[in-house]
Amino acid sequence: MINKLTYLLFSIFLSALSFSQEMSVKNPIELNALFSDHMVLQQSSKVSFWGSCTPNDTLSVKGSWGGKSSTLVDPNGNWKLDLETPKAGGPFTIEIETKFYKKSLVDVMIGEVWLASGQSNMEMPLRGWPPNDVINNSKEEIEKSDYSEIRMFTVQRQLSLKPMKTFKGSWKASSPETAAEFSAAAYFFARRLHKTLNVPIGIINSSWGGTPVEAWTSSRQVKKTGDFDSILNAINFVDNQKGISDWFSKWKSLDIPVGDKQWDELVVYDSEFKQVDYDDSQWDEVYLPGQFDAIIQTDFDGVIWFRKTVHIRDLDSDYTLAIEAIDDMDVIYVNGNKVGSFAGTHYSNSKRAYKVPKTFLNKGANTIAIRAIDVGGPGTFKGPMLLISDSGSKISLSGYWYYTMSAEIYKSKLYLYGTEHLNLNDKPTSIKVNPKLPTVLFNAMIHPLVPYTIKGTIWYQGEDNVGRAEQYKRLFPGMISDWREKWNYDFPFYFVQIAPFQYHGENNTALDQSQKLREAQRITLNTKNTGMVVTMDIGNFSNIHPANKQDVGKRLAGLALVNDYQMNIIASGPLFKDSQISKNKLILKFTDIGSGLTAFNAKLTGFEIAGIDEEYVTAIAEIKNNTVHLSALSITAPKYARYAWSDNCKATLFNNEGLPASSFETKD
Repeated sequence: MINKLTYLLFSIFLSALSFSQEMSVKNPIELNALFSDHMVLQQSSKVSFWGSCTPNDTLSVKGSWGGKSSTLVDPNGNWKLDLETPKAGGPFTIEIETKFYKKSLVDVMIGEVWLASGQSNMEMPLRGWPPNDVINNSKEEIEKSDYSEIRMFTVQRQLSLKPMKTFKGSWKASSPETAAEFSAAAYFFARRLHKTLNVPIGIINSSWGGTPVEAWTSSRQVKKTGDFDSILNAINFVDNQKGISDWFSKWKSLDIPVGDKQWDELVVYDSEFKQVDYDDSQWDEVYLPGQFDAIIQTDFDGVIWFRKTVHIRDLDSDYTLAIEAIDDMDVIYVNGNKVGSFAGTHYSNSKRAYKVPKTFLNKGANTIAIRAIDVGGPGTFKGPMLLISDSGSKISLSGYWYYTMSAEIYKSKLYLYGTEHLNLNDKPTSIKVNPKLPTVLFNAMIHPLVPYTIKGTIWYQGEDNVGRAEQYKRLFPGMISDWREKWNYDFPFYFVQIAPFQYHGENNTALDQSQKLREAQRITLNTKNTGMVVTMDIGNFSNIHPANKQDVGKRLAGLALVNDYQMNIIASGPLFKDSQISKNKLILKFTDIGSGLTAFNAKLTGFEIAGIDEEYVTAIAEIKNNTVHLSALSITAPKYARYAWSDNCKATLFNNEGLPASSFETKD
């Protein structure tokens, strides 16, 4: 009897020891970063869970609300299952477990989940990017952001030439301590939904400033367009080009700065190149304004110095050095004196206006030295480039500048080329992975999210495709279809139309392009289950990052409330429907007129009319019976019309609910 009891106790001890050893080994249950504490799951759905674990184990996911689902881990260690969720509520706990291992997720909310994506106007945080790019009432908005049931997951930036599975980020509950870094547009969208629906709202923010739509699209979809075949072929060999690593091994390197402060502290031969007496006679020449990073190869990213001598006669007043924009960063010296700088990739479209005291200047020759940094995509100076005296006289800085490439970005390092003149023609050609390349953001920042269950998507992008409107008419609807195909359902997709902004530096309206991109976005409404927010009344013609993100978020939420939550409200401004000719007039009809069309007691302007020759003239516009009647003395047989057809357009046509009409042309 004693021997049997001893044997039994010994067996129990061995089993306990074996279990303890198993538990001391690293937990093999791995989850996508979205499945973490404080997350929000879509209510009343079968939500997808996935991850990795020990091959052939049985794994279960249990929610404290009573939901449970199990699956067998495949031979490669991957698993996926669907878990039923209840109506909105929480907080809940979720247990993921196998026979020997367990992971717990706490403070899980059930509510409405939306994906927010796009470029800088979606990325722009609630704190803004001061001093130039600010959010209206930012400080007050942050102070009153204590909404524990609004959660945001911000996907950290990353790039990839192939679809990825992982990324970094975490769920944050909204509070004055966290909300400053939330996407402002997405936060105001979430806040209106939360206040109206009284349910938790989860936002997955995956956005990156200065990026084109093709970067957010899968390789399969991009290939369908046929527009990017050569670059798709080239990026397949980006890491296999012989000699490129050997080239960079020759040079001293620095880590790429992180954040505005580190960029601002970066010095690249400033003490030498800023000096008036520096010998730049061996440098090459380039014409500015224009693209400055395509001189040796099309994808140079890094630091380029520019120098120019200008002559000044009048020293009676101070001057301002004005440049429309520099993509991405700059430091400018006049006669060796620093007059200004912009440090940070979100300033690429910001106007430069640096004060130059007359004490810095000489009567006669003056040396201007500019250190420009491009971190991805085209690096450009946008004109006009001027020295403007306080008395109003102007000196053009356009023309040929001496330049030298002084440092280059390669694989997260900045390689310094030194101060001696360098012939870069011997450098092996390479294409660097940057956020403007087709597919790289889809691969790295969208693909890893699939198939996390979402209610829908909000999108704020388009600025980086200005000038390619006809192509955008195919690319943008294609991207929407692409994402829906990956998620395997036609979720709602609501987007923000770009605001008026001049994308060129010339005083010539014939060069205007943004209205064509807005038209391409309007035409995208032909894609089912989409909606568009018009921002012509809340933009800023001199700043590509308008401060009013409150109304952007509010209007996006309005589209969702009407279409997805059955609210009886007006959520869109007037949209052109069709036109008819009545003698010498053109009568325009609109949808989404709400309780009626109005110009709010102001003059209805911005309309143009043309005959068969398409020679447009300013039209006399009147609202009659909720239609717009157009005429012009010089047009006796009208055929075409357009509205707000310029970069610097102004919204004058609204519905009575205060929502503006979109710009449009009737020809298409």
